[in-house]
Amino acid sequence: MLRLLKRNKDSSPNAAKQQAIVLPLHSANRSLDFLVELIDTIRPENAKDIPQATLRFKALLYQMTQDRSSLFSLRKALLTQFLKTNIVNALTESGITSSRGFVQELTGKVLHKFLPELQTPDNFLYVINRIFYKKKDHIWVEGIELDLWIQFFEVLGIQINMTEPALIKQLQSALQLLSYRITTLGLEKEITQRYEDFENAIFPFLEQSRLVNEYLHLHKTIATADTQRILLTNITEALHNCNQTIQWIREQRIAYGTSLAQTYIITRLQQQVDRLFIILDVLDTDNTFNTERFVAYFKTVVHNENRKNSIKEFLSENTGYLAYQIAEHGGRTGEKFITTTRKEFWRMFRSAAGGGIIISFIGIIKNLLAKVTMAPFWHGFLYSTNYSLGFILIQDTGSTLATKQPAYTANNVASSFDVQKIGEQPDLRNLAITIGKVSRTQIASFTGNLIIVFPLTYVLAWLFFAATGVKIAEGAAAHKLLTDQQPFHSLAWLYACFTGFFLFASGLIAGYVENYVVYGKIAERLRNQPSFKNNFNERRQYKIVHYVENNLGSLMGNISLGFFLGMAGFLGKTFGLPFDIRHITISAANTAIGFFGLNNQVSMKELWYTIFGVAGIGFLNFAVSFGLAFLVAVKSRGIHLRDYPQFLGILWRYLKKYPSDFIKAPPLRKAEHLG
Repeated sequence: MLRLLKRNKDSSPNAAKQQAIVLPLHSANRSLDFLVELIDTIRPENAKDIPQATLRFKALLYQMTQDRSSLFSLRKALLTQFLKTNIVNALTESGITSSRGFVQELTGKVLHKFLPELQTPDNFLYVINRIFYKKKDHIWVEGIELDLWIQFFEVLGIQINMTEPALIKQLQSALQLLSYRITTLGLEKEITQRYEDFENAIFPFLEQSRLVNEYLHLHKTIATADTQRILLTNITEALHNCNQTIQWIREQRIAYGTSLAQTYIITRLQQQVDRLFIILDVLDTDNTFNTERFVAYFKTVVHNENRKNSIKEFLSENTGYLAYQIAEHGGRTGEKFITTTRKEFWRMFRSAAGGGIIISFIGIIKNLLAKVTMAPFWHGFLYSTNYSLGFILIQDTGSTLATKQPAYTANNVASSFDVQKIGEQPDLRNLAITIGKVSRTQIASFTGNLIIVFPLTYVLAWLFFAATGVKIAEGAAAHKLLTDQQPFHSLAWLYACFTGFFLFASGLIAGYVENYVVYGKIAERLRNQPSFKNNFNERRQYKIVHYVENNLGSLMGNISLGFFLGMAGFLGKTFGLPFDIRHITISAANTAIGFFGLNNQVSMKELWYTIFGVAGIGFLNFAVSFGLAFLVAVKSRGIHLRDYPQFLGILWRYLKKYPSDFIKAPPLRKAEHLG
């Protein structure tokens, strides 16, 4: 039977009571029908209508507290399901990352979309799917306040009585199975390779398994309840030690990098440890029960069963694993793109001006290459090489390309959730200040780029004409360079969004490679390579190794961005798709070349219209790149932005109080309260 959690509650004899029909629950099928009908009374007409679900749920709670027969029926129905079904799979599988590989798991989900996997009535997950049979039930289940669910399960008395042998046997089977899996994962190479003291590091994983087996053995003998309670307490302590080891490994990823395999294992390991805590909480006999932890498990199971075949959610989760791999290391580069002082602000402006000089030459060379007759592929390849070499030159000269910043700074913005925490809540004020820093830094870099690109490209186009007597573009070709930037005469802004995605993707690649250099110990392996040591002297070896350590990620990011931008037009032409790129600085260079090619004979209306188009291109480059990178960085921290609606108010108050902070670096002043 269910062990009831006692609640002493006075009730007035005159209190209104809503009588419920006590249903005969002699079979598993009838009790299941009762539970289905009960949830139907709570389920809102629209899954997103949380207020309606909450109101109906409160009505159920009131009936349970006022009418003992209604409460008894519900308890009896649940007990019947617990006793007549197998709960081991629900405890060991549901809500825990699958051990299958990515491709195998994805293939399975696609197949189950058309032909769902078989679940028999004796499986408790079958019960969950019958009760919460609508695919959006998890929305209102998760939307109902935690306190209400806690009250519901405490009134219900969800703690299990130790005298129910069939149920306890299933719990112990789940306990042993999860314990073995935790031990196996704790000994994986991806987990152990960072240990300096191997024996002490793996001890918690081995110890919890030993204690679990000892507990299960003693349970079959005449061991006293006190002895079993002590063992369960020791298992709990061993699991806390496992948690500390997991946390230590997570912290090491910042310094030593990580891999997709490692993050996948750590996620699965953490989920299994958390699930063991729930089972131990039920098995002990201390008459206390962590209802909040159980509610979290309950919501996880409902969500998982509703969404178990969701391709979108599966890909989203794996994007989260990848985010662990790249976010921290991508963010290190972003630190130099956020200015705090006025000195840093003007340094960024000068750096961006240097980038503008290089971009001017990139624009000139690209348009000269367009005049050469060759196959479209080779045009794309040469464009890509031109862009890549230019971006690498910008990096090696310490210059700045404004549009590359968002992919890096987004992680630093997201990391503001983590620093200076107030209790367990992130410091939203610090996040608002960081956004202000990013805003003014981005303005400095955009201004530095553009203030150079347009006039310098115009001068270079004039010098080329003076030297050769030929314009880089003239007539219809020159006019096309202008109309290509105009939003309603071309798909310029759509192409700008594509470019924003490419900027984001190149940032991911840079972060991935930078992480791999650290995690794979590339520098150390290169340093110890015999052929490398024999062919270069020590000074040259040091320079190469130092460059690889500090620049390989950015180098690969620049090359990938160059080829993304250079080959986009070729792909669009090859497949007959409206697919191309618009990059603000290159668009500004093209505008200057087109303006010169038309002998400055452009109406003010068209000139301003073109400038408006270029500004829109810049905004979309930034918005798409920053938005995608920010979502990945936030995902890597397990943050849900919907949990912090007050942030926009804090940001608005900061903007209203210090608007200039979003445009230029402020003078030094004491921190003021924004909340």
